[in-house]
Amino acid sequence: MSATILTDEGRAITLALALPFEESEVKFKPQVVKNNRALALAYVDARVIMDRLDDVLGVACWQDTYDILADGSVQCRLRIRVNDRWITKTDVGSPSEQPDGGDRLKAAFSDALKRAAVKYGVGRYLYRMPQQWADYDSVKKQFVSPPKIPAWALPEKAPTAPAQASPAPVVATPPEKKATEKKTAEKKTSTDISGPEFHRRLREADAELAQKGACPLGSLLAHITQAGLKAGFGPNLDEWTKPAIELAVTETRTFKARLANRSAESKTAA
Repeated sequence: MSATILTDEGRAITLALALPFEESEVKFKPQVVKNNRALALAYVDARVIMDRLDDVLGVACWQDTYDILADGSVQCRLRIRVNDRWITKTDVGSPSEQPDGGDRLKAAFSDALKRAAVKYGVGRYLYRMPQQWADYDSVKKQFVSPPKIPAWALPEKAPTAPAQASPAPVVATPPEKKATEKKTAEKKTSTDISGPEFHRRLREADAELAQKGACPLGSLLAHITQAGLKAGFGPNLDEWTKPAIELAVTETRTFKARLANRSAESKTAA
């Protein structure tokens, strides 16, 4: 059986599925309770998983089916479409300890979906988060204050605008140089290109960033693909037209600015 090789688009979708969730979407439940302290276990609701699948793949490119097993647990078959091929992952969810039978079964369905999605990388990073003990109110059955989420487990934030510096002295630019700079700028920012040409340039930019060690290979592609999907464009970058490409140009600048800020922060910390 020959191995399936992911295209750049497939790798971008894979990376986009595995991106961290917003801090507000991550919740904590007690795994072990001792007196007024509890070991916090991070998780996300099943609806958040569904939103991620919708955002990255589109509502028509994922499917889920379920089987109730004899012991009351539930098996989920989660299918997603990548590179025009359907892939299936399966896992089993356990019922909760709630008194109502319907609630117990509902919890098993949700748990099965989340476990199957983890096999595609969705929320898998949550299992790598460090163990945390936090103050816990056993009466209210909630944490007194939410546990901290490490910086690496949070999505990248858009860079804040730097403080405006004093205006630099105006220096006249020769007309010949000005014309050359204008042509260069137009060439760099032009969005009047075909989808395949845009995709090729984006792959080159992604590979260049990876070669410099600025980010893993495919990170820029994943960022652009997810941004386009959220804006309503399709997952096939070869079919993107001017509006999508304009978005990609803006998002590429934002992505590179984040990398530059991160690099500057690392140097400062060192």
